Amino acid sequence: MEEVKFKLDERKRGGFYIESDGKKVGEMVIGISETTLTVYHTEVDQEMEGKGFAKKMLDEMVGYAREKGLQVMPLCEYVLMQFRRHADEYEDIWKK
Repeated sequence: MEEVKFKLDERKRGGFYIESDGKKVGEMVIGISETTLTVYHTEVDQEMEGKGFAKKMLDEMVGYAREKGLQVMPLCEYVLMQFRRHADEYEDIWKK
């Protein structure tokens, strides 16, 4: 089963990603400042769509933001759509 991994560089840029058979098949690109986690882009390989990978990365990102006390700025269309659809679920971390 594929699991979500997390990687940041020294400038606090990076993201959450999923590998399948050693190949990256999904990625959520983020940047972190003192109080904000900005999500720039979420992408899943076309042949892997529909398997819930984007939602898995979203859940990991939300958990990370809550754990670190960060507000999330969703510049990514997918994350913004999920935040709008489930506003009550993400209200505590959504930086509007």
